[in-house]
Amino acid sequence: MSYELTIEPLGQTIEIEDGQTILDAALRAGIYLPHACCHGLCATCKVQVVDGEVEHGPVSSFALMDFERDEQKCLACCATAQSDLVIEADIEDDPDAENLPVRDFDGVVTRIETLTPTIKGVWIKLDEPAGIRFQAGQYVNLELPDGIGSRAFSIASAPSQAGDIELNIRIVPGGQGTGYVHERMKVGERTRVSGPYGRFFVKKSARVPVIFMAGGSGLSSPRSMILDLLGEGFELPITLVYGQRTREELYYHEEFLALAEAHPNFRYVPALSHEPEASDWRGFRGFVHEAAKSAFDNDFRGHKAYLCGPPLMIDACISTLMQGRLFERDIYTEKFLSAADAQQVRSPLFKAI
Repeated sequence: MSYELTIEPLGQTIEIEDGQTILDAALRAGIYLPHACCHGLCATCKVQVVDGEVEHGPVSSFALMDFERDEQKCLACCATAQSDLVIEADIEDDPDAENLPVRDFDGVVTRIETLTPTIKGVWIKLDEPAGIRFQAGQYVNLELPDGIGSRAFSIASAPSQAGDIELNIRIVPGGQGTGYVHERMKVGERTRVSGPYGRFFVKKSARVPVIFMAGGSGLSSPRSMILDLLGEGFELPITLVYGQRTREELYYHEEFLALAEAHPNFRYVPALSHEPEASDWRGFRGFVHEAAKSAFDNDFRGHKAYLCGPPLMIDACISTLMQGRLFERDIYTEKFLSAADAQQVRSPLFKAI
């Protein structure tokens, strides 16, 4: 059984299957609804039901309060249709968004590489010859076996390599999904990914210099974006400030050095926060935000910044950028969150970041 779902103010009507969430139906039709946690916890995907009936699903009573249910609001990530629906959503028109429909792709694991002591590189060759069309910076959900379910991982390869995507996966202590990838996944294993997801991509139409600030496996999206920009001949300045604790954790270091050598508009600033003093490291010693402040002499005006990494790093980078006179409209972070992350709510003053 299926129903009709009309999304206002677009006035677009799509099909929604019985048991399918409003968010999933919209994304698979190429319609972006704002969302973040996808667990019914953060309320980013709250929409108004104008007509019809929904089943709310497993939503937090803090994310959707009783009076909001009475006002016919629901969370699109959990709500399913019980009849034909008309909803009203807060949809922004972004000239840089391609609004690509989410699809499922079967594939095979062709390569697994240890990038650092805690990060694995996983390459998946998709069965479909054309591969997955995505914007650099977006992510996929990787299906894992044995009842583990799906996990979200950013695509680290460029869109030009759409048939053979790379994921960089950091092991999370006690994490069932990342534990499987690190300890049990094998080359030759069949798998499935769905995507593309996310609203994290370079605002190319702005035509301004860009800064990428990354830590840990947060390098995935910036790497894809940088490879994409350089591959298409982007001529404005591009800076990557990338931090890890020690040299052995600093992966793709040689690749970025080579890119900086080959492209005069690309600057690479690696930073190590806990590298032993006796080592031969000659780069910056300290954290990402400190390295960026030094590299730009505390003046970030005229740029757009893209931040990926642990929450504490993100917060420190936002503070540093704003102290250096770059403000909310020019700062972007990845939006996919785990269920735990979703409960760490940022001040409502920060609507975009």
